[in-house]
Amino acid sequence: MNRRRVLRRTISACALAAGCAALIGPQSSADAAEASGQASGRRGISVIQVEGLIDPPTASLIRGAVRDANRRDRTLLLFQVDSKGSVDVDARPLVRAIAASKVPVVVWVGPPGAHARGVAALLLEAATKAYVSPGSSAGAAHPLLLDQPGATSRAEVARELERRAVAAGRNGAAASGLATHERSARQLNAGGAVDAVRPTVGEVIVRLNGKTVKTRAGERKLSTAKVIGHGRARRRQPNQDVVFDRLGLGAQVEHTLIDPSIAYAMLVVGLALIVFEFFTVGIGLAGLGGAIGVIGAFIGFSHLPVEWWAVALLFLSTLSFSIDVQAGGLGLWTVIGTITIVLGSVFLYSGSPQLDPPWWVIALVCGFQLLFMIGAMTAMIRARFSTPTVGREGMIGELGTAEVDVQPDGVVVIRGARWRARTNRATPIPAGDRVRVVSVDGLVLEVEPEAGGARDHHDRARRRDRSGVLRPEA
Repeated sequence: MNRRRVLRRTISACALAAGCAALIGPQSSADAAEASGQASGRRGISVIQVEGLIDPPTASLIRGAVRDANRRDRTLLLFQVDSKGSVDVDARPLVRAIAASKVPVVVWVGPPGAHARGVAALLLEAATKAYVSPGSSAGAAHPLLLDQPGATSRAEVARELERRAVAAGRNGAAASGLATHERSARQLNAGGAVDAVRPTVGEVIVRLNGKTVKTRAGERKLSTAKVIGHGRARRRQPNQDVVFDRLGLGAQVEHTLIDPSIAYAMLVVGLALIVFEFFTVGIGLAGLGGAIGVIGAFIGFSHLPVEWWAVALLFLSTLSFSIDVQAGGLGLWTVIGTITIVLGSVFLYSGSPQLDPPWWVIALVCGFQLLFMIGAMTAMIRARFSTPTVGREGMIGELGTAEVDVQPDGVVVIRGARWRARTNRATPIPAGDRVRVVSVDGLVLEVEPEAGGARDHHDRARRRDRSGVLRPEA
Protein backbone atom coordinates (compact mmCIF):
# COMPACT_ATOMS: atom_id res chain seq x y z
CA MET A 1 0.00 0.00 0.00
CA ASN A 2 1.49 3.34 -1.03
CA ARG A 3 1.86 6.40 1.14
CA ARG A 4 -1.03 8.16 -0.54
CA ARG A 5 -3.51 5.40 0.35
CA VAL A 6 -2.20 5.23 3.94
CA LEU A 7 -2.55 9.01 4.23
CA ARG A 8 -6.13 8.85 2.96
CA ARG A 9 -7.12 6.21 5.47
CA THR A 10 -5.44 8.11 8.29
CA ILE A 11 -7.36 11.26 7.34
CA SER A 12 -10.61 9.27 7.23
CA ALA A 13 -10.06 7.65 10.63
CA CYS A 14 -9.14 10.94 12.26
CA ALA A 15 -11.77 13.05 10.49
CA LEU A 16 -13.97 13.52 13.53
CA ALA A 17 -11.09 14.21 15.92
CA ALA A 18 -9.20 16.63 13.68
CA GLY A 19 -11.71 17.95 11.16
CA CYS A 20 -15.16 18.00 12.73
CA ALA A 21 -14.85 21.36 14.41
CA ALA A 22 -15.69 24.45 12.39
CA LEU A 23 -15.81 28.09 13.37
CA ILE A 24 -19.36 29.23 13.97
CA GLY A 25 -21.12 32.44 13.12
CA PRO A 26 -24.48 33.49 14.57
CA GLN A 27 -26.26 30.69 16.35
CA SER A 28 -29.14 29.21 14.31
CA SER A 29 -32.51 28.17 15.63
CA ALA A 30 -31.36 24.53 15.45
CA ASP A 31 -28.39 25.43 17.65
CA ALA A 32 -30.71 27.12 20.11
CA ALA A 33 -32.79 23.98 20.25
CA GLU A 34 -29.66 22.00 21.00
CA ALA A 35 -28.70 24.45 23.75
CA SER A 36 -32.11 24.03 25.36
CA GLY A 37 -31.47 20.31 25.62
CA GLN A 38 -33.84 18.97 22.97
CA ALA A 39 -32.61 15.56 21.82
CA SER A 40 -35.07 14.86 19.02
CA GLY A 41 -33.61 13.58 15.77
CA ARG A 42 -30.40 12.28 17.31
CA ARG A 43 -30.54 8.74 16.02
CA GLY A 44 -26.91 8.40 15.00
CA ILE A 45 -24.92 9.11 11.85
CA SER A 46 -23.39 6.29 9.81
CA VAL A 47 -20.29 6.88 7.68
CA ILE A 48 -19.53 4.12 5.17
CA GLN A 49 -16.14 3.99 3.47
CA VAL A 50 -16.24 2.86 -0.18
CA GLU A 51 -12.76 2.43 -1.64
CA GLY A 52 -11.41 0.82 -4.79
CA LEU A 53 -13.54 -0.95 -7.35
CA ILE A 54 -17.26 -1.15 -6.65
CA ASP A 55 -17.59 -4.92 -6.86
CA PRO A 56 -20.00 -7.47 -5.33
CA PRO A 57 -18.63 -7.12 -1.76
CA THR A 58 -18.75 -3.32 -1.96
CA ALA A 59 -22.21 -3.32 -3.57
CA SER A 60 -23.44 -5.55 -0.75
CA LEU A 61 -21.96 -3.10 1.77
CA ILE A 62 -23.81 -0.16 0.14
CA ARG A 63 -27.16 -1.94 -0.02
CA GLY A 64 -26.80 -3.20 3.55
CA ALA A 65 -25.91 0.27 4.83
CA VAL A 66 -28.99 1.85 3.24
CA ARG A 67 -31.22 -0.93 4.56
CA ASP A 68 -29.77 -0.69 8.08
CA ALA A 69 -29.99 3.12 8.16
CA ASN A 70 -33.68 3.02 7.23
CA ARG A 71 -34.41 0.24 9.71
CA ARG A 72 -32.78 2.22 12.52
CA ASP A 73 -34.13 5.53 11.20
CA ARG A 74 -30.68 7.13 11.32
CA THR A 75 -30.30 10.89 11.23
CA LEU A 76 -27.94 10.65 8.29
CA LEU A 77 -26.16 8.11 6.10
CA LEU A 78 -22.90 9.34 4.59
CA PHE A 79 -20.83 7.50 1.99
CA GLN A 80 -17.16 8.42 1.75
CA VAL A 81 -16.26 7.43 -1.84
CA ASP A 82 -12.97 6.93 -3.65
CA SER A 83 -13.61 4.66 -6.61
CA LYS A 84 -12.32 4.51 -10.18
CA GLY A 85 -14.99 2.17 -11.51
CA SER A 86 -16.98 -0.99 -10.93
CA VAL A 87 -17.05 -4.62 -12.06
CA ASP A 88 -19.54 -7.46 -11.89
CA VAL A 89 -22.35 -5.40 -10.33
CA ASP A 90 -25.72 -4.09 -11.44
CA ALA A 91 -25.75 -0.33 -10.87
CA ARG A 92 -29.52 0.06 -10.97
CA PRO A 93 -30.35 -1.51 -7.55
CA LEU A 94 -27.68 0.66 -5.90
CA VAL A 95 -29.05 3.87 -7.43
CA ARG A 96 -32.64 2.92 -6.62
CA ALA A 97 -31.73 2.08 -3.02
CA ILE A 98 -30.14 5.51 -2.48
CA ALA A 99 -32.89 7.42 -4.28
CA ALA A 100 -35.65 5.56 -2.39
CA SER A 101 -34.09 5.97 1.06
CA LYS A 102 -36.25 7.66 3.70
CA VAL A 103 -33.05 8.59 5.52
CA PRO A 104 -31.01 11.41 3.93
CA VAL A 105 -28.08 9.94 1.99
CA VAL A 106 -24.97 12.06 1.51
CA VAL A 107 -22.08 11.15 -0.80
CA TRP A 108 -18.72 12.81 -0.17
CA VAL A 109 -15.86 12.18 -2.61
CA GLY A 110 -12.86 12.17 -0.33
CA PRO A 111 -10.40 12.43 1.21
CA PRO A 112 -8.60 15.03 -0.94
CA GLY A 113 -7.34 13.48 -4.16
CA ALA A 114 -10.14 10.91 -4.39
CA HIS A 115 -12.12 10.06 -7.55
CA ALA A 116 -15.69 9.11 -8.39
CA ARG A 117 -15.85 7.39 -11.76
CA GLY A 118 -18.29 5.00 -13.34
CA VAL A 119 -21.05 3.92 -10.98
CA ALA A 120 -19.54 6.08 -8.23
CA ALA A 121 -20.32 9.24 -10.24
CA LEU A 122 -23.92 8.09 -10.66
CA LEU A 123 -24.23 7.44 -6.91
CA LEU A 124 -22.91 10.94 -6.28
CA GLU A 125 -25.73 12.51 -8.32
CA ALA A 126 -28.37 10.16 -6.86
CA ALA A 127 -27.56 11.25 -3.30
CA THR A 128 -29.69 13.67 -1.30
CA LYS A 129 -26.61 15.86 -0.90
CA ALA A 130 -23.41 15.61 -2.96
CA TYR A 131 -20.04 16.95 -1.82
CA VAL A 132 -16.43 16.67 -2.94
CA SER A 133 -13.17 17.39 -1.15
CA PRO A 134 -10.55 19.82 -2.46
CA GLY A 135 -8.31 18.16 -5.05
CA SER A 136 -10.84 15.42 -5.78
CA SER A 137 -12.76 14.82 -9.00
CA ALA A 138 -15.81 13.11 -10.49
CA GLY A 139 -16.35 11.53 -13.92
CA ALA A 140 -16.20 10.11 -16.42
CA ALA A 141 -19.23 8.01 -15.54
CA HIS A 142 -19.13 6.05 -18.81
CA PRO A 143 -18.56 3.14 -18.87
CA LEU A 144 -20.61 2.37 -15.81
CA LEU A 145 -19.17 -1.16 -15.72
CA LEU A 146 -15.51 -1.64 -16.60
CA ASP A 147 -16.07 -5.30 -17.44
CA GLN A 148 -19.00 -4.46 -19.79
CA PRO A 149 -18.17 -1.07 -21.34
CA GLY A 150 -20.82 -1.47 -24.03
CA ALA A 151 -23.69 -2.37 -21.70
CA THR A 152 -24.90 1.25 -21.58
CA SER A 153 -24.35 4.06 -24.05
CA ARG A 154 -22.92 7.48 -23.22
CA ALA A 155 -26.29 9.06 -23.96
CA GLU A 156 -28.09 6.73 -21.52
CA VAL A 157 -25.56 7.49 -18.78
CA ALA A 158 -25.84 11.25 -19.43
CA ARG A 159 -29.65 11.13 -19.20
CA GLU A 160 -29.55 9.17 -15.96
CA LEU A 161 -27.04 11.59 -14.42
CA GLU A 162 -29.21 14.55 -15.40
CA ARG A 163 -32.40 12.96 -14.08
CA ARG A 164 -30.86 12.10 -10.72
CA ALA A 165 -29.25 15.53 -10.31
CA VAL A 166 -32.47 17.39 -11.10
CA ALA A 167 -34.40 15.21 -8.64
CA ALA A 168 -31.91 16.21 -5.93
CA GLY A 169 -32.09 19.90 -6.81
CA ARG A 170 -28.76 20.22 -8.63
CA ASN A 171 -27.82 21.36 -12.15
CA GLY A 172 -28.82 18.58 -14.54
CA ALA A 173 -26.82 19.92 -17.50
CA ALA A 174 -23.61 20.07 -15.46
CA ALA A 175 -24.23 16.58 -14.12
CA SER A 176 -24.87 15.11 -17.58
CA GLY A 177 -21.42 16.30 -18.68
CA LEU A 178 -19.88 13.88 -16.19
CA ALA A 179 -20.85 11.05 -18.49
CA THR A 180 -17.82 11.66 -20.69
CA HIS A 181 -15.61 14.15 -18.84
CA GLU A 182 -13.77 14.28 -15.55
CA ARG A 183 -14.38 17.46 -13.54
CA SER A 184 -12.32 18.88 -10.68
CA ALA A 185 -13.85 19.89 -7.36
CA ARG A 186 -13.82 23.55 -8.37
CA GLN A 187 -15.51 22.84 -11.72
CA LEU A 188 -18.14 20.63 -10.08
CA ASN A 189 -18.99 23.30 -7.53
CA ALA A 190 -19.04 26.15 -10.06
CA GLY A 191 -21.30 24.19 -12.43
CA GLY A 192 -23.73 23.12 -9.73
CA ALA A 193 -23.14 19.39 -10.21
CA VAL A 194 -22.49 19.11 -6.46
CA ASP A 195 -23.80 21.02 -3.47
CA ALA A 196 -20.47 22.26 -2.11
CA VAL A 197 -16.79 21.51 -1.52
CA ARG A 198 -16.01 20.20 1.96
CA PRO A 199 -12.49 19.26 3.18
CA THR A 200 -13.43 16.63 5.78
CA VAL A 201 -16.20 14.29 6.86
CA GLY A 202 -16.64 16.31 10.04
CA GLU A 203 -17.10 19.51 8.05
CA VAL A 204 -19.79 17.83 5.95
CA ILE A 205 -21.68 16.71 9.05
CA VAL A 206 -21.64 19.93 11.07
CA ARG A 207 -22.43 22.14 8.05
CA LEU A 208 -25.60 20.12 7.41
CA ASN A 209 -27.01 21.22 10.75
CA GLY A 210 -30.30 23.09 10.39
CA LYS A 211 -30.68 22.31 6.68
CA THR A 212 -33.94 20.93 5.31
CA VAL A 213 -33.56 18.10 2.82
CA LYS A 214 -36.02 16.12 0.71
CA THR A 215 -36.25 12.34 1.07
CA ARG A 216 -38.73 9.73 -0.09
CA ALA A 217 -40.53 10.19 3.22
CA GLY A 218 -40.80 13.94 2.72
CA GLU A 219 -38.83 16.90 3.98
CA ARG A 220 -36.60 16.52 7.02
CA LYS A 221 -34.79 19.19 9.00
CA LEU A 222 -31.38 17.96 10.07
CA SER A 223 -29.93 18.37 13.53
CA THR A 224 -26.32 17.23 13.33
CA ALA A 225 -24.22 19.66 15.42
CA LYS A 226 -23.97 21.41 18.74
CA VAL A 227 -22.03 24.45 19.92
CA ILE A 228 -19.22 24.17 22.42
CA GLY A 229 -16.91 26.82 23.84
CA HIS A 230 -17.36 30.55 24.21
CA GLY A 231 -16.38 33.62 22.28
CA ARG A 232 -13.78 33.01 19.62
CA ALA A 233 -13.38 29.46 20.89
CA ARG A 234 -16.96 28.61 19.94
CA ARG A 235 -17.22 25.81 17.46
CA ARG A 236 -19.51 23.07 16.29
CA GLN A 237 -19.14 19.37 16.70
CA PRO A 238 -21.48 16.42 15.99
CA ASN A 239 -24.26 16.20 18.53
CA GLN A 240 -24.69 12.42 18.28
CA ASP A 241 -22.74 9.23 17.71
CA VAL A 242 -20.93 9.02 14.40
CA VAL A 243 -20.05 5.45 13.47
CA PHE A 244 -17.56 4.60 10.73
CA ASP A 245 -18.04 1.30 8.94
CA ARG A 246 -16.36 -0.54 6.10
CA LEU A 247 -16.03 -4.02 4.67
CA GLY A 248 -15.60 -6.90 7.13
CA LEU A 249 -12.50 -9.06 7.07
CA GLY A 250 -13.84 -11.74 4.71
CA ALA A 251 -15.39 -9.23 2.33
CA GLN A 252 -12.22 -7.12 2.44
CA VAL A 253 -10.12 -10.13 1.41
CA GLU A 254 -12.46 -10.86 -1.51
CA HIS A 255 -12.48 -7.17 -2.46
CA THR A 256 -8.67 -7.14 -2.47
CA LEU A 257 -8.47 -10.27 -4.63
CA ILE A 258 -10.77 -8.68 -7.23
CA ASP A 259 -8.18 -5.98 -7.87
CA PRO A 260 -6.89 -6.81 -11.41
CA SER A 261 -3.22 -6.18 -10.60
CA ILE A 262 -3.31 -8.22 -7.39
CA ALA A 263 -5.07 -11.19 -9.01
CA TYR A 264 -2.54 -11.17 -11.87
CA ALA A 265 0.49 -10.96 -9.56
CA MET A 266 -0.85 -13.69 -7.26
CA LEU A 267 -1.24 -16.12 -10.17
CA VAL A 268 2.32 -15.67 -11.45
CA VAL A 269 3.94 -15.74 -8.01
CA GLY A 270 1.78 -18.68 -6.91
CA LEU A 271 2.80 -20.76 -9.91
CA ALA A 272 6.47 -19.93 -9.30
CA LEU A 273 6.24 -21.11 -5.68
CA ILE A 274 4.54 -24.36 -6.71
CA VAL A 275 7.36 -25.05 -9.18
CA PHE A 276 9.91 -24.32 -6.46
CA GLU A 277 8.21 -26.81 -4.13
CA PHE A 278 8.11 -29.41 -6.93
CA PHE A 279 11.85 -29.25 -7.47
CA THR A 280 12.56 -29.45 -3.73
CA VAL A 281 10.49 -32.68 -3.66
CA GLY A 282 8.39 -31.83 -0.63
CA ILE A 283 5.26 -30.17 0.65
CA GLY A 284 6.13 -27.09 2.69
CA LEU A 285 5.35 -23.44 3.14
CA ALA A 286 6.34 -22.54 -0.42
CA GLY A 287 3.88 -25.03 -1.90
CA LEU A 288 1.13 -23.96 0.49
CA GLY A 289 1.74 -20.30 -0.31
CA GLY A 290 1.72 -21.05 -4.03
CA ALA A 291 -1.58 -22.92 -3.81
CA ILE A 292 -3.17 -20.09 -1.84
CA GLY A 293 -1.89 -17.60 -4.41
CA VAL A 294 -3.37 -19.52 -7.37
CA ILE A 295 -6.71 -20.05 -5.60
CA GLY A 296 -6.85 -16.37 -4.65
CA ALA A 297 -6.12 -15.37 -8.24
CA PHE A 298 -8.98 -17.48 -9.56
CA ILE A 299 -11.36 -16.00 -6.97
CA GLY A 300 -10.48 -12.59 -8.37
CA PHE A 301 -10.75 -13.82 -11.97
CA SER A 302 -14.29 -15.05 -11.30
CA HIS A 303 -15.39 -11.39 -11.06
CA LEU A 304 -13.13 -9.97 -13.78
CA PRO A 305 -13.35 -10.12 -17.61
CA VAL A 306 -10.46 -12.56 -18.04
CA GLU A 307 -9.17 -13.83 -21.37
CA TRP A 308 -8.66 -17.48 -20.52
CA TRP A 309 -6.28 -18.06 -23.40
CA ALA A 310 -4.04 -15.43 -21.79
CA VAL A 311 -4.24 -17.31 -18.47
CA ALA A 312 -3.17 -20.45 -20.36
CA LEU A 313 -0.16 -18.52 -21.71
CA LEU A 314 0.88 -17.67 -18.14
CA PHE A 315 0.70 -21.36 -17.22
CA LEU A 316 2.69 -22.24 -20.36
CA SER A 317 5.29 -19.64 -19.44
CA THR A 318 5.89 -21.22 -16.03
CA LEU A 319 6.10 -24.69 -17.59
CA SER A 320 8.56 -23.48 -20.24
CA PHE A 321 10.88 -21.94 -17.67
CA SER A 322 10.69 -25.16 -15.62
CA ILE A 323 11.91 -27.26 -18.53
CA ASP A 324 15.09 -25.20 -18.89
CA VAL A 325 15.52 -25.12 -15.11
CA GLN A 326 15.56 -28.92 -15.15
CA ALA A 327 18.07 -28.86 -18.00
CA GLY A 328 20.28 -26.51 -15.97
CA GLY A 329 20.67 -23.66 -18.45
CA LEU A 330 19.09 -21.23 -20.88
CA GLY A 331 17.58 -22.52 -24.09
CA LEU A 332 14.64 -22.39 -26.45
CA TRP A 333 12.14 -22.95 -23.64
CA THR A 334 13.40 -19.87 -21.82
CA VAL A 335 12.68 -17.79 -24.94
CA ILE A 336 9.20 -19.33 -25.19
CA GLY A 337 8.57 -18.65 -21.50
CA THR A 338 9.60 -15.00 -21.85
CA ILE A 339 7.36 -14.42 -24.87
CA THR A 340 4.32 -16.14 -23.35
CA ILE A 341 4.49 -14.33 -20.00
CA VAL A 342 4.64 -10.95 -21.74
CA LEU A 343 1.72 -11.77 -24.07
CA GLY A 344 -0.34 -13.29 -21.26
CA SER A 345 0.25 -10.25 -19.05
CA VAL A 346 -0.64 -7.64 -21.68
CA PHE A 347 -3.80 -9.37 -22.92
CA LEU A 348 -5.00 -10.85 -19.61
CA TYR A 349 -8.16 -8.72 -19.30
CA SER A 350 -10.82 -7.66 -21.77
CA GLY A 351 -13.39 -4.93 -21.10
CA SER A 352 -12.22 -1.41 -20.39
CA PRO A 353 -8.47 -0.64 -20.69
CA GLN A 354 -8.75 0.80 -17.16
CA LEU A 355 -8.67 -2.79 -15.87
CA ASP A 356 -5.27 -3.55 -17.42
CA PRO A 357 -2.44 -3.69 -14.86
CA PRO A 358 -0.15 -0.65 -15.09
CA TRP A 359 2.99 -1.13 -17.16
CA TRP A 360 5.19 -1.00 -14.06
CA VAL A 361 3.22 -3.85 -12.46
CA ILE A 362 3.68 -5.97 -15.59
CA ALA A 363 7.40 -5.12 -15.69
CA LEU A 364 7.79 -6.00 -12.00
CA VAL A 365 5.96 -9.34 -12.27
CA CYS A 366 7.72 -10.39 -15.48
CA GLY A 367 11.08 -9.36 -14.03
CA PHE A 368 10.39 -11.43 -10.91
CA GLN A 369 9.54 -14.47 -13.01
CA LEU A 370 12.70 -14.19 -15.10
CA LEU A 371 15.01 -13.63 -12.14
CA PHE A 372 13.38 -16.33 -10.05
CA MET A 373 13.37 -19.01 -12.74
CA ILE A 374 16.65 -18.22 -14.51
CA GLY A 375 18.63 -17.14 -11.47
CA ALA A 376 17.33 -18.51 -8.18
CA MET A 377 15.77 -21.76 -9.40
CA THR A 378 18.75 -22.72 -11.58
CA ALA A 379 21.18 -22.12 -8.69
CA MET A 380 18.95 -24.08 -6.31
CA ILE A 381 18.74 -27.07 -8.65
CA ARG A 382 22.50 -27.17 -9.13
CA ALA A 383 23.08 -27.02 -5.40
CA ARG A 384 20.49 -29.69 -4.71
CA PHE A 385 21.75 -32.26 -7.20
CA SER A 386 25.41 -31.65 -6.39
CA THR A 387 24.82 -32.54 -2.72
CA PRO A 388 25.81 -36.14 -1.86
CA THR A 389 23.13 -38.54 -0.67
CA VAL A 390 23.75 -39.95 2.80
CA GLY A 391 22.52 -43.48 3.61
CA ARG A 392 23.81 -47.02 4.11
CA GLU A 393 22.45 -48.57 0.93
CA GLY A 394 23.05 -45.39 -1.07
CA MET A 395 26.78 -45.23 -0.24
CA ILE A 396 27.78 -48.89 -0.52
CA GLY A 397 29.57 -49.52 -3.80
CA GLU A 398 30.40 -45.84 -4.41
CA LEU A 399 33.87 -45.03 -5.73
CA GLY A 400 36.02 -42.19 -4.50
CA THR A 401 39.58 -41.05 -3.79
CA ALA A 402 41.74 -41.16 -0.66
CA GLU A 403 42.55 -37.59 0.24
CA VAL A 404 45.15 -38.71 2.81
CA ASP A 405 46.67 -42.11 3.60
CA VAL A 406 44.04 -44.48 4.98
CA GLN A 407 46.04 -46.77 7.26
CA PRO A 408 43.74 -47.82 8.78
CA ASP A 409 41.95 -44.44 9.37
CA GLY A 410 41.94 -41.45 7.06
CA VAL A 411 39.81 -39.22 4.86
CA VAL A 412 38.27 -40.01 1.48
CA VAL A 413 36.30 -37.94 -1.03
CA ILE A 414 33.00 -39.41 -2.28
CA ARG A 415 30.81 -37.38 -4.68
CA GLY A 416 32.75 -34.25 -3.87
CA ALA A 417 32.22 -34.59 -0.09
CA ARG A 418 34.87 -35.51 2.51
CA TRP A 419 34.24 -38.51 4.78
CA ARG A 420 36.10 -40.18 7.62
CA ALA A 421 37.14 -43.62 6.47
CA ARG A 422 38.83 -46.77 7.72
CA THR A 423 40.29 -49.85 6.06
CA ASN A 424 41.89 -53.12 7.07
CA ARG A 425 45.38 -52.69 8.51
CA ALA A 426 46.62 -55.29 6.04
CA THR A 427 45.58 -53.22 3.03
CA PRO A 428 46.48 -49.54 3.62
CA ILE A 429 45.43 -47.12 0.87
CA PRO A 430 47.87 -44.35 -0.13
CA ALA A 431 46.66 -40.79 -0.73
CA GLY A 432 45.33 -40.33 -4.27
CA ASP A 433 44.36 -43.98 -4.80
CA ARG A 434 40.84 -44.97 -5.76
CA VAL A 435 38.64 -46.53 -3.06
CA ARG A 436 35.35 -48.38 -2.95
CA VAL A 437 32.84 -48.15 -0.08
CA VAL A 438 31.99 -51.57 1.31
CA SER A 439 30.15 -50.63 4.50
CA VAL A 440 28.92 -47.68 6.57
CA ASP A 441 29.41 -47.47 10.33
CA GLY A 442 27.56 -44.37 11.50
CA LEU A 443 29.39 -41.50 9.80
CA VAL A 444 32.51 -43.56 9.09
CA LEU A 445 32.95 -45.35 5.77
CA GLU A 446 34.67 -48.67 5.57
CA VAL A 447 36.58 -48.75 2.32
CA GLU A 448 38.93 -50.97 0.31
CA PRO A 449 41.12 -50.39 -2.73
CA GLU A 450 39.16 -50.16 -5.98
CA ALA A 451 40.77 -53.40 -7.16
CA GLY A 452 42.22 -56.28 -5.14
CA GLY A 453 40.54 -55.61 -1.83
CA ALA A 454 41.81 -57.61 1.16
CA ARG A 455 40.06 -60.88 1.73
CA ASP A 456 39.82 -60.49 5.48
CA HIS A 457 38.12 -57.16 4.87
CA HIS A 458 35.27 -58.98 3.09
CA ASP A 459 35.22 -61.52 5.86
CA ARG A 460 34.72 -58.76 8.40
CA ALA A 461 31.86 -57.37 6.37
CA ARG A 462 30.17 -60.77 6.17
CA ARG A 463 30.46 -61.27 9.91
CA ARG A 464 28.21 -58.30 10.61
CA ASP A 465 24.69 -59.04 11.72
CA ARG A 466 21.67 -57.01 10.58
CA SER A 467 22.22 -54.35 13.24
CA GLY A 468 25.68 -53.60 11.85
CA VAL A 469 27.56 -54.97 14.96
CA LEU A 470 30.75 -56.92 14.27
CA ARG A 471 30.48 -60.54 15.49
CA PRO A 472 33.44 -61.89 17.49
CA GLU A 473 35.43 -64.68 15.91
CA ALA A 474 34.88 -68.21 17.28
